[in-house]
Amino acid sequence: MAGIDAERQFIPIRIAILTMSDSRTLADDTSGSYLERAVGEAGHAVADRKLVKDDTAQIRSIVKGWIDDPSIDCVITTGGTGFTGRDVTPEAVKPLFEKEIEGFAILFHTLSYQKVGTSTIQSRACGGVAKGTYIFCLPGSTGACKDAWEGILKFQLDVRHRPCNFVEIMPRLEEHRKTA
Repeated sequence: MAGIDAERQFIPIRIAILTMSDSRTLADDTSGSYLERAVGEAGHAVADRKLVKDDTAQIRSIVKGWIDDPSIDCVITTGGTGFTGRDVTPEAVKPLFEKEIEGFAILFHTLSYQKVGTSTIQSRACGGVAKGTYIFCLPGSTGACKDAWEGILKFQLDVRHRPCNFVEIMPRLEEHRKTA
């Protein structure tokens, strides 16, 4: 049965949060603020938090910098996953993935469907791994961020979650780069 194994010791990870928005600032970024609070309440550290305009080059540059930073274990983005002309987060971030976590999008849409019905189809939420760093791109709405965090990430980013989780395999994410 899935759940938290209280006998295992919690391992905090370092998570960077990036909001994409042409209309918000850090002061009124409710989704980024929610994620920052939720990450902290879960016992993890917020390694960095930024807000940028919906610009492919800027988004890719920031996320790539965080991927290249060995002290950052996970990147969570919010915003820019829709279909409008300015929504470019998947185009900016997916080329950085070494492996896509297809199940993240499937599970996100399953959870989202229970709350917003067929409107979930308007999100291009996605997840992947690059250089040993997990990356999750969430929609910009605070509700969608809550669904993703409380329904998926809170558990998968907790080493105590059974039967398996993302944290326990972190040491093996880079094993293909090791030389014999």
